[in-house]
Amino acid sequence: MDRCAVSAFWEVIEMNETGKTVTAVVPVRKEDSRLVDKNILPFGESNLLLHKLQQLKATERIDRIVVSSEDDEILDMAEAAGVQAMKRPREYADRRNPFGRFVEYMCNQISGEHVLWACVTAPFVESGMYGEAIGTYFDKLEEGYDSLISVLRLKRFILDENGAVNFRRGLQHKNSEELPDLYLYTNGIVLAPREKMIEWKYNWGYIPYRYEIDKKAGIDISDSYDYHIACLLEEENK
Repeated sequence: MDRCAVSAFWEVIEMNETGKTVTAVVPVRKEDSRLVDKNILPFGESNLLLHKLQQLKATERIDRIVVSSEDDEILDMAEAAGVQAMKRPREYADRRNPFGRFVEYMCNQISGEHVLWACVTAPFVESGMYGEAIGTYFDKLEEGYDSLISVLRLKRFILDENGAVNFRRGLQHKNSEELPDLYLYTNGIVLAPREKMIEWKYNWGYIPYRYEIDKKAGIDISDSYDYHIACLLEEENK
């Protein structure tokens, strides 16, 4: 079957009991400028991709899982794990192409009302956290939020090129616990209506609910240091 086409099996779907279908999209690009083969590096008893798929498959509120990649080896792994593998045109794996174009393309290729964007580089976002976040997301849509993103609350002294951002020097200096809240977007959990992602050309909206997670769950592997820390933490879990 042509992986660039979406199977009719996935095009025509049954609505779940709540009428709120959730498709998990797992973007897995082969190339990475900072860490070679980042998305399929060994982790736990398998690798980062298979570890994430296991977490998603254990989440009851996810209706289907789609792995998107330009690489056949990665797609073979996804199919062997029992999820849908969709080949991504190479133009949407090129860093020079805006991320929003890939979001728009991907959401036009899949079915379902809502999309969970789940990156394999967040290995400590567990199935229970996904399930809780999905429930919270649907509650928050009723309250007027348009999406949900996972965040870490920061109490740190932040500077930019002009100097202090969230604190003052001298006698007005405060202890870190007294600083105003800032939030780090962790790239671990992103939820939004599929049609809105197409409209925004982005995977979260203008009024996102900030779903707070802890530091461990907030780990997002982007370089070798992040990877080694994650592996050490995973070893502690055994």
